[in-house]
Amino acid sequence: MKKAVIFDLDGTLADTIADIAGAVNRALSRRKLPRFGLDRYKLMVGDGFRALIERALPEELRTEAYIDATRAEAAADYAGRCLERTSAYPGVLELLSALAVRGIPAAVLSNKPDDLTKKCVAGLFPSFSFALVRGETEDFPRKPDPASALDVCRRLETSPGDTLYLGDTGVDMRTAKSAGMTALGATWGFRSEEELREAGADALLARPLSLLEYL
Repeated sequence: MKKAVIFDLDGTLADTIADIAGAVNRALSRRKLPRFGLDRYKLMVGDGFRALIERALPEELRTEAYIDATRAEAAADYAGRCLERTSAYPGVLELLSALAVRGIPAAVLSNKPDDLTKKCVAGLFPSFSFALVRGETEDFPRKPDPASALDVCRRLETSPGDTLYLGDTGVDMRTAKSAGMTALGATWGFRSEEELREAGADALLARPLSLLEYL
């Protein structure tokens, strides 16, 4: 029996893409740069906010200073509006309730900046107590490096082999596999089933409650 679950946030627990896209597009618009639609943003997210900004900028503007300035502006915008159009995916609240009833600890591990990760989780799931919520910090490299996921296991007092990891991108699947966890792909998220399979998903889930079958 599995003893813990680690969740990705964006595209796994919640559909956050409209608010992320809105913040970045507003920053691009203020610079009179091309903006993008939601489908394009779904392919650009997953590797952290700075990587998202770099991908959104024209190649000739991808200097350290320009990326950092645009990132700071977009992140500040997003912080104030990160829950305007964001919502939990259908079935997620029911899954979290089922885990609580079973006494299975759950954690959130995201490449979104730590403060924004915590703000989104607190706003979306005020009645659920996650054992740990962590975004990008200076203490650990971003996913798919497994270091942060392994540290989450230590804090949950469980082993990687006893842990399920649910995410919606290849980055998530590679994180789970590198950490020795069971990699479950969320097909309702931002990326394709093909990407999840190619990245090593142990199973693909069509709905959140299907995770209970793997406990």
